[in-house]
Amino acid sequence: MKSRYQPRAPSRIAPWCLVLPCIAGALHAHAPLLTSDRGPLAEGALKLEGTLGRDAQTRSTELLFGMGLLPGLEMEVSLAHGRDKGQSPATTLQGRGWGVKWVPIQNDAGWSLGARADLGHTRVRDDVTPAHFSERAVTITGLATYRFANDQALHVNAGHHTVRVQGVRHRAATWAVGHELPLTAQLRLTSEVFGEQRSRPDKALGLRYEIAEGLKASVAVGRGNGRNFSQAGLAWEF
Repeated sequence: MKSRYQPRAPSRIAPWCLVLPCIAGALHAHAPLLTSDRGPLAEGALKLEGTLGRDAQTRSTELLFGMGLLPGLEMEVSLAHGRDKGQSPATTLQGRGWGVKWVPIQNDAGWSLGARADLGHTRVRDDVTPAHFSERAVTITGLATYRFANDQALHVNAGHHTVRVQGVRHRAATWAVGHELPLTAQLRLTSEVFGEQRSRPDKALGLRYEIAEGLKASVAVGRGNGRNFSQAGLAWEF
């Protein structure tokens, strides 16, 4: 009879870490779209975002701070915490991330083009094994947005991320396509399809509501690769 306390393979650990929003650059959270969906903050502007997420049995929270450094250039730092309740006791994940977005071509109508880079570090505490280790990730993503005259928007991301966990490096190409449809002056419907190399795409629908100038609330739900996921967030730009 095999013992249940055998160490897990790195390929089982990496997906847990990618659940945390601060890790995956092409899936970097800008609620409700996981697709990176807008230009950078104006120079000197600030942003705070709080997000609650659920991905299968994993629950996560994230706090993100952003700052417009220069015209077209934004920097972000984030902290995240997650618990995989599919195990007993639950596996705990604590992450921190740093990202920079550069959008040199910005247009109110037509194409806007740019790129972003993300670095992530996650501490994993698995009390079942037990095992404690760290995961590091680097993601580079190309960004493109096309804004139509009727205020709809199409977002396209393509990139590559590298995750190193337990001495093993995982590499994969990433992609995402998102769409925004205005329902009212304050309410927008979002839809997206996103994924990575060697996996089936995930699909999600969301709503974003502007409570007041600079203050937005959002929700999103989705399904893909045999599991459901959801997200709720609040963002304040000032």
